[in-house]
Amino acid sequence: MDIALIVLAFICVVIGIIGAVVPGLPGPPVAWLGLLILFLSTPHVSTLALILYGVIAAIITVIDYVVPSTFTKRFGGSRLGVWGCNIGLLISIIGLPFGPQGLLGLIFWPFAGAFVGEMIGCKDFRKALKAACGAFFGFLTGTFIKLAYGIVLLIHMIVLIA
Repeated sequence: MDIALIVLAFICVVIGIIGAVVPGLPGPPVAWLGLLILFLSTPHVSTLALILYGVIAAIITVIDYVVPSTFTKRFGGSRLGVWGCNIGLLISIIGLPFGPQGLLGLIFWPFAGAFVGEMIGCKDFRKALKAACGAFFGFLTGTFIKLAYGIVLLIHMIVLIA
């Protein structure tokens, strides 16, 4: 039974890593679920590590939704650009159940929202495009953070089991 749970734990972590790259799949929480399964099946995982990784997973999940609007502002976006990015993010979350176009929406809608918000506010194409690129780079940054978390968790689990 323990071997089956260990295999299930590693499957969860691998799905979590895939979820870091595939929009719409909650990567860090699924990867943490793998650590929880490992915690329940073997004495190798400390309670402190389990709690720490859980808190980090929760923080990363929240950050993933905040980073695009933060980057929009960093790339020169105005308040309207940030609002547009956030509205685009909400539209993309609503569109997730609708298949691949919903998944692509997680990339497209925050970008489009920031662009439209900036065009309404300043009507400067270059500034609007720069702010929209900030939303896109924010998406990439969130993806990288989730991917790094999943890989660190996988390495930690391999070290614990080996």
